[in-house]
Amino acid sequence: MGIEPQACPAPQLAMMWLSSPALPVGGFSYSEGLEASVDAGFVTDEAQTLAWLRGQLQLTLARSELPAACAAHAAWSAADLAALRAVQTWVLATRETFELRQQSQQMGRSMLEWLRNLRPDHPALPLAAQLEPAPAWPLAFALAGLALGLDAEQMAHALAFSWLENQVQAALRAVPLGQSAGQRLLAALAPDIPAAVAQARNLQHRMDDWQSFSPLLAILSSRHETQYSRLFRS
Repeated sequence: MGIEPQACPAPQLAMMWLSSPALPVGGFSYSEGLEASVDAGFVTDEAQTLAWLRGQLQLTLARSELPAACAAHAAWSAADLAALRAVQTWVLATRETFELRQQSQQMGRSMLEWLRNLRPDHPALPLAAQLEPAPAWPLAFALAGLALGLDAEQMAHALAFSWLENQVQAALRAVPLGQSAGQRLLAALAPDIPAAVAQARNLQHRMDDWQSFSPLLAILSSRHETQYSRLFRS
């Protein structure tokens, strides 16, 4: 038997809650390769930041994190442990560097701890305990979305905007850029999110078509692990 959503705030409020930078999961401490790209000279101004983030959204998030989260949402809803383990295995296997894998695991653990405090009796928590060491970030976010009553599409929009806002905040500090530039980046990139979510929804049941192939990002992430001066953990 599947797991039904519990009483929760209105979907719009739940989406804002999950995408808020105030959520205690540590997203603000990661740049996901952006800091290394700045250090390498690939991103030095607002226009290059826009191109970098749009590429990340379209080439990686829409084809890996988002379909994995959508598939995980369906698996949590159905209490399908085998499907959850398959998604978990794929996510961890495709984190190409130590710091990217560490980020997914740390943020997943933090999200699960947040959910345990918020919904200690949620029926999916025993399932979550069987994903070792903890659900990776896309799975944990999907579970939080389900717990707050969001459907897969709403959850994916919240996940994408959470990623975008964290990345823009990282760009403000790393490039660096001003607050007005950050708002222009959000205005330019937020309209791309619905198409990324639609692509993810189309892919969610076709794991063989998911992909996180981004060799430059992997190289930059590897360099970042030993970068001399760093603001961020990735």
